[in-house]
Amino acid sequence: MKQLFSVAGKVALVTGGSRGIGAMIARGLVDNGARVYITARKADELAATAEQLSALGECVAIAADLSTLSGIQALAAELASREPQLDILVNNAGASWGAPIDSFPESGWDKVMDINVKSPFFLIQQLLPLLRAAGSADDPARVVNIASINGITNPKMTNYSYSASKAAMIQLTRHLAADLVAEQINVNAIAPGFFPSKMTAHFLTGEPEQDAVGVPRGRIGSPEDAAGTTIYLCSRASAWMVGQTLVLDGGMVAAAG
Repeated sequence: MKQLFSVAGKVALVTGGSRGIGAMIARGLVDNGARVYITARKADELAATAEQLSALGECVAIAADLSTLSGIQALAAELASREPQLDILVNNAGASWGAPIDSFPESGWDKVMDINVKSPFFLIQQLLPLLRAAGSADDPARVVNIASINGITNPKMTNYSYSASKAAMIQLTRHLAADLVAEQINVNAIAPGFFPSKMTAHFLTGEPEQDAVGVPRGRIGSPEDAAGTTIYLCSRASAWMVGQTLVLDGGMVAAAG
């Protein structure tokens, strides 16, 4: 029972790990003994985050463009050259777009759907050999997909492709979970609410009470919230949880009815 929430010694990959929720999750895994690879497109920002997290444990940066299949394949090949198995994959990299419905561009639709849905699917596909090598009946390999409460309730914003993509991610999580569970790979998701990130920066005022308006819990999400939920989904404690999406939002979805 004392090791229920341990991720020590596990190998993890966190996409979009240079900032925001991805960096929060990567920090939590590193600080709890996992060897963590983080990836993003901007090499300088990625390297800076990896250097910072390396003060806590093992963190390695691999710059990659996950918007193309060739970029996904290159990342999978690079990881396979370094590791015989992958215990944890966190699909966090994402994009958003907002525009009025009358002028919403095709480019904004395609970019978001590709990054938020297509890329995670093909990354899982390319990493299956490493995930299969890691999983066992007692301790399956883990895939954690980062969805959003925008995929569950009406966000009341003009981010149409984003909300559609996150609803798709929740269903993709269920579908993949059912197919991969027999191969000792558990797939689950987290649907975050309001966390500080590049996507939410324009909403933040710097005043905690003002920023938390509409959040029943009375505050926005913290690094501990993101890291703690991910660690649960990647540890022995959740070995029997399959295909679920954990809503991590301080009560916003519950209050929406």
